[in-house]
Amino acid sequence: MSSSQAESQVNASRSSATSLYSTLFSVFRRELRIAFRQQSDMINPILFFLMVVTMMPLGISPQASVLSELAPGLLWVIALLACLLSLDGLFRSDYEDGTLEQCILSTQPLYFIVLAKVMVHWLTTGLPLTLVAPLLGVLLSLPTDGFVPLWLSLMLGTATLSFVGAIGAALTVSLRKGGLLLSLIIMPLYVPVLIFGASTVRYAVEGVAYGSTLAVLGGFFALAFVLAPLAIAGALRMSVEE
Repeated sequence: MSSSQAESQVNASRSSATSLYSTLFSVFRRELRIAFRQQSDMINPILFFLMVVTMMPLGISPQASVLSELAPGLLWVIALLACLLSLDGLFRSDYEDGTLEQCILSTQPLYFIVLAKVMVHWLTTGLPLTLVAPLLGVLLSLPTDGFVPLWLSLMLGTATLSFVGAIGAALTVSLRKGGLLLSLIIMPLYVPVLIFGASTVRYAVEGVAYGSTLAVLGGFFALAFVLAPLAIAGALRMSVEE
């Protein structure tokens, strides 16, 4: 192979990589602008989180000893349900106005388009929940030793929940009332993340090393980050074709 041919191949690969990154960032900026225009979709999960946590002492017990024991599991379950609230509309607006079909027919890989959309979903839903969770943990008498593990576990866990939940959202995007079916599809997939996330906080409160459970959450996130966009893209193609 001549040097000119090798140079042309290198330039072609560079331009292709540049195009992929450009697609990723352009979709990311577009979705972020749309998310900030629809601020109610960002605020609703946080309000749900706040209201349910506030009602827990009224429904269970106001005693700090009881609440502190239940706090790790309660905070994680409520955060999981709050993330679930916004999943149904993740691809629905794009499906209804035809944008999703254009993305599928585009020459750009659907993988990167999906990746950008899910990242924005986490930034506008999972990250705010993660930031306010330790503050709400005070209402449930969560010991201070659990604040940092709660923050770290939710940081990894909510990102995983966004990627896994997006698979269910892609499968039900063509259904008019797919919210219940969406919950039935993804709830079993959420269980491992819930178990290890709550265990991380509980171990920290009990003084047990929690690095192993946090590492498992990191493994879940790594797998979801790489593999979930492939499943989401396939589910979207199947939903649009039907």
